[in-house]
Amino acid sequence: MSAFDELVGIMEKLRGEGGCPWDRKQSLESLRTYIVEEAYELAEAITNGRPENIKEESGDLLLQIVFVSSIAKGESRFDINDVINGICDKLIRRHPHVFGKESAADSDEVLRNWERIKLGEKAADKSSDGGGKSSILSGVPSALPALLKAYRVQEKAAHVGFDWEKGNTAPLFEKIQEEIGEIKEAAAKNDSASIEDEIGDLLFACVNLARHLGANPDAALGRANAKFMSRFSEVEKSVAGSGRDWAEFSLDELDDFWNLAKEQVG
Repeated sequence: MSAFDELVGIMEKLRGEGGCPWDRKQSLESLRTYIVEEAYELAEAITNGRPENIKEESGDLLLQIVFVSSIAKGESRFDINDVINGICDKLIRRHPHVFGKESAADSDEVLRNWERIKLGEKAADKSSDGGGKSSILSGVPSALPALLKAYRVQEKAAHVGFDWEKGNTAPLFEKIQEEIGEIKEAAAKNDSASIEDEIGDLLFACVNLARHLGANPDAALGRANAKFMSRFSEVEKSVAGSGRDWAEFSLDELDDFWNLAKEQVG
């Protein structure tokens, strides 16, 4: 028996007669929170770069897929074999340069072909039920965090050629400066709606720049958050060690603690 078959068997036992009451009680709807949580924990483990954590969190996420398939099987919808066969068929269909007679010069062309094939599949699905042609962006989940969603919609648009010129970041820097200027104008008018709108445009432009420089903005912001929290923790220690209350410190004094923290923790 393979390790995967053993995992499927364990889940079937947990959800079968005489199994675990909690596992038997779960539904597809109740698993949604756990699926999102496990995906984020795996992403965090990858960011931290600890192989043992990555391995553990990969197992936790895999468990959710097996769990979903077990529930669906009990409802006569599909089973884990249907899931595996579906992704195998999709991978073969969307890699004609490997499994077919097409060619792809580089990864960018692979991604363009992927989106072209995917759009064709969606169009076929729509036409079969009387719907219209699907959008290139329709595959981006609406529930994605805004920063990650901006990155993915930009990527998908870029795959079909709707993008800034590759290798030329000067216009992107100019766009960011333009958006900063528009924020200043909105702030001068104290127009809260325009301020929010222009800040959104600035963030979107920054995501574009990050993408063109080969940086994942979501991961970059995650590291910035972790860096700030680590430094601020040192500031808290300095304040606590002084025996004084936060309100007794001037901003300059707190800034001195911050600079010291930067030297200590980077």
